Amino acid sequence: MSDPFDDQFPPRLVAEGREGDNAAPLSVGELSMKLKRMVEGEFGHVRLRGEISGFKRAASGHAYLCLKDADAVIDAVMWRGQAALVPFSPQDGIEVVATGKLTTYPGRSKYQIVIERMELAGEGALMALFEKLKAQLAGEGLFDPARKKKLPFAPRTIGVVTSPTGAVIRDILHRLEDRFPTHVLVWPVKVQGDGAAQEVAAAVRGFDAMPDEGAARRPDLVIVARGGGSIEDLWAFNEEAVVRAVAGCSIPVISAVGHETDTTLCDYAADIRAPTPTAAAEMAVPVRAELANGIATLGLRAERCARRYHERGGERLQALVRVLPRRDALLGPQRQKADDMGARLDRALERRVTVARGVLDRAAGALRPAVLERKLETLHHRLDGFRKLLDAVNPDNLLQRGYVRVGAKASGKVIASAADARAAGAVTLHFRDGVVDARVERGGAKPYAPSKPEQPDLF
Repeated sequence: MSDPFDDQFPPRLVAEGREGDNAAPLSVGELSMKLKRMVEGEFGHVRLRGEISGFKRAASGHAYLCLKDADAVIDAVMWRGQAALVPFSPQDGIEVVATGKLTTYPGRSKYQIVIERMELAGEGALMALFEKLKAQLAGEGLFDPARKKKLPFAPRTIGVVTSPTGAVIRDILHRLEDRFPTHVLVWPVKVQGDGAAQEVAAAVRGFDAMPDEGAARRPDLVIVARGGGSIEDLWAFNEEAVVRAVAGCSIPVISAVGHETDTTLCDYAADIRAPTPTAAAEMAVPVRAELANGIATLGLRAERCARRYHERGGERLQALVRVLPRRDALLGPQRQKADDMGARLDRALERRVTVARGVLDRAAGALRPAVLERKLETLHHRLDGFRKLLDAVNPDNLLQRGYVRVGAKASGKVIASAADARAAGAVTLHFRDGVVDARVERGGAKPYAPSKPEQPDLF
């Protein structure tokens, strides 16, 4: 059946005003704004319970997520200021109660809730978040027993991360004073509420970053402590920032959060868990009186052992003395051997003196005057022969007979040939009564040859 309105006003190619129609058409933006004002006016304050899905945090700090249940899904946004105040780390699958206002997003024609406050939907949701975070961190190996460090036997300095005004720090200090007085550094922090997790994590990292030497040297042991409370009161010690700081600390850490029945993720990350803060102090140091007694006992035992060892050594020495031979029996053969060697030495010395005396007598005979005179006369004859030979070969003796010795003026060497004389140029002539310098002319003079004597005419 056709609509009478459509029959009366059939569609046209170009929209025109119609009879009786005094409302101008709305733009899409105008309609979106009307819907936005209507929704915000009707749902200005709502509380929704649902499961987080698709949670993501933008670089601007704003958070975007969906809340869902078995029947429906609604988009949600949390601006940066409100997102920073959430006392837990939102994760997918966690059931929460969100408080805010409903609005629309015209850019996508969608409605969404702007969350102003987000809380976990009861302790069941809190435990679910606990187990999920525990599984995640355990998967990263933060709770691995192989990472645990051994506690120092007697730490010189202990760092305590706790509230400075609670009973916890007083219990720890009193217990340490009773057992083993130790230097304690307290890093005051909030132990619950907004910002508590960040303060605890910063304190643990601060102790770890202290220098090894100096007045403010880093502690040898760190105790993270808090008194008992509900799971919500202790939740700061389940935050991921605290767990990672404790697990990454290079100093051994004792976790003493809550009572014996309370368990936090900080306990799993620490090197050892103490059921109470007082128990943590007992684990941190030994009992000084027990150590003193132990040292005294060990000293007595050492003294008794030394005395017993000395007595047994004396007994063994006495036993050996009885079986050892007497001194005269041991030294008798050696004494006799020494006497024998002494006698042999005397005889050998006498023979050596006799031989030496014979050699001396023969040498003395060779030194008699007659013998020496004959040897000297023979030596004089040989010396005269050498002198005559030297006079015969001395070239200067020839100068007395009219000969001349020629030498090069520059080098002083003897010139023995005409060629050497011409090469030298300037020469020195040595006569028997002096020296004369001369210069050689470079002529072609023929060598000297003595002339033959004339033959007498026999006819």
